[in-house]
Amino acid sequence: MKRKFLAVLLAVLCVGGTACGMSGKNESDADSTASQTEEVKGMKGTRLTAENAKLIGRTYLAESGTLWCGLSGSGAEFEFTGKNLDIMVEGDKVSWSGQKDNYTRIAIYVDGERVVDDMLNEGLKKYTPISGDTEVTKTVRIVKLSETAMSCFGIMPIQLEEGASVKPTEQKAHKIEFIGDSITCGYGVDDEDPTHKFKTSTEDVTRAYAYKTAENLNAEYSMFSISGWGIISGWTGDGKQKPDQQIPLYYEKMGFSYGAFGDKQPQDIDWDYSLYQPELVVINLGTNDDSYCTTNADRQQDYVEGYAEFLKTVRKNNPDARILCVLGIMGDRLYPYVEAAVEKYSTDTGDTNISAFHLEPQNTAEDGLVADYHPTEKTHTKASDALTAEIKRIMGW
Repeated sequence: MKRKFLAVLLAVLCVGGTACGMSGKNESDADSTASQTEEVKGMKGTRLTAENAKLIGRTYLAESGTLWCGLSGSGAEFEFTGKNLDIMVEGDKVSWSGQKDNYTRIAIYVDGERVVDDMLNEGLKKYTPISGDTEVTKTVRIVKLSETAMSCFGIMPIQLEEGASVKPTEQKAHKIEFIGDSITCGYGVDDEDPTHKFKTSTEDVTRAYAYKTAENLNAEYSMFSISGWGIISGWTGDGKQKPDQQIPLYYEKMGFSYGAFGDKQPQDIDWDYSLYQPELVVINLGTNDDSYCTTNADRQQDYVEGYAEFLKTVRKNNPDARILCVLGIMGDRLYPYVEAAVEKYSTDTGDTNISAFHLEPQNTAEDGLVADYHPTEKTHTKASDALTAEIKRIMGW
């Protein structure tokens, strides 16, 4: 369908801007947005699939053709040939809710340059990262910068002009999966005031250690990370266990979110591990558990037991991967128990394709802090450099 027709149909889309959309600020606006969204969903276009794009992380293709993304760093990358490229994205119910601290933050790159960095505060938005009168061939990458728990977004079928095309970019040399918490998500990295609280607008997974490590190693990545979650307990300020915030509960799902993939929630959808088999799984979990365990020996042992059981789940779904368990960036009190969990798992199963690695705690005097006393990009870079060296050592990359 021609771009001109799309522009007429979506009359509220602005003229000449990089991004524009339909706002859902009250109930009637939300109903209107939903109706318009359904109209656009009914239009034919090029659905992004593994046949015409590189799918990044865990994604879900809905019957409508929207490619839904929840987890940090998820998205799609493709080589575009044509003159003009419009990308329509769909927000979940959070984008209509007015909960501005929870909106999805997304980025679009063209040939490695970030040309869009936006908060999805509307039911639909259109971005035009490429426009002109001359045909070009460019690499386009769409990435979710914020985390899964707060909100999700979808990439709608692309309306290609006559003669335009998209195809997958080449696969990188290696594949890694990262399992973690707020540190992996890049929590607060764009807010240099450590007294400030959480906002998705200050999360940027590309500035965090995991994404940086993948870049260092020329590796594809998939991430399963949720802020405040752990192995046996989420973050607790009162010492009471938060068993509903345990990564093992949802690791075999598309994620966990208070938002949705259209009419489904990611926690209700099983993940198909055959779609992405990593050579290496890096687990960085324990910072939030430590707030519950503190120095309690029984709780620390529960952490060991729970971790060892989770490793069995990771191995079941990634039979050939090396597993590397790390901890330390925001405190390393539980690191000896990470080593104990690895040892217990290996003893119980006979699996020796696993090891542990200590990451140095953040040097706050030297490197500073960001929102909620989380690590700065400088700290993340140091951690990624150390982790990169260890991965090269154990993997021979």
